[in-house]
Amino acid sequence: MRKPHVIGGALLAATSLATGLWSVVAQQASSTGVPVHMVVTVEPRHGSNVPLINREDVMVYQGRDRAKVTEWMPLQGEHAALQLFILIDDAANTSLGSQLEDIRQFINAQPSTTAIGVVYMRNGTADIVQNLTNNHAQAAKALRLPLGDAGAAGSPYFSLVDLLKRWPESPVRREILMVSDGIDRFGGSGPSNPYVDSAIEDAQRAGVIIYSIYTPGTGHLGHSFWRMNWGQNYLSQISDETGGEAYYLGFGAPVSLAPYLDDLTHRLTRQYLLTFLAKPEKKAGFQQVKLRTEVPNAELVAADRVSVPAGM
Repeated sequence: MRKPHVIGGALLAATSLATGLWSVVAQQASSTGVPVHMVVTVEPRHGSNVPLINREDVMVYQGRDRAKVTEWMPLQGEHAALQLFILIDDAANTSLGSQLEDIRQFINAQPSTTAIGVVYMRNGTADIVQNLTNNHAQAAKALRLPLGDAGAAGSPYFSLVDLLKRWPESPVRREILMVSDGIDRFGGSGPSNPYVDSAIEDAQRAGVIIYSIYTPGTGHLGHSFWRMNWGQNYLSQISDETGGEAYYLGFGAPVSLAPYLDDLTHRLTRQYLLTFLAKPEKKAGFQQVKLRTEVPNAELVAADRVSVPAGM
């Protein structure tokens, strides 16, 4: 059967709200660097009070060199548009069914500027059961019980890459909430997993932030302490390196997802579009970046590297 494509018709409202969001990013290289943009989340180091961060408070480093920050735009108001996919593992234990209401409430609580899609990971592919839509009731209705079949597993990172490759570029920020045990039933477990690395690279290239919630899987591997531990490590790695957050729930079925979804909701309201002038290499490729601020009790959370065009 022909796979459905991620369509853009339902996103006209969100896209129109984002008019001008990316217009601040010049496309030509300047004499001091090439413009690069990334979405940054501001988090308090302690407590819940989020400090105000201005452009002059943001420092970007490429190695020892400090890059010039040209724009620091709060993604609020007319720039608040967001595309968010909820990606659920079909190999998850059916106990996840008791948390579906938490996810429905999370969907319905999002602002009208957020377009939401629902996808299930199965056999290494992304089964889009609800395309991106600003009709949150419709998106919530698309949620269903996972199959709970270990045979439907494969590698969740294959499914993630499949979704990323079929997701058209957009002038608005793009993010994913991944609900899985993180176990790679195809590639095994260990400190280095090429499928996890590939998924991270694709997400960073596309500028997609990935949040993850651990939920137990089914089958023998889903109950192996060794596999569960590596699965959580992979979820943490993919979230950390794309600028998201990994939520751990231990090794049993969670009582509620609500606290984690509430935290995610707050994070989505504290994001900025950062534009800085990167020092280009002879060839296009990834470059490591570090963000800092001297504002007390503030942390800047973002991907740890960006794709930089080649120099002239």
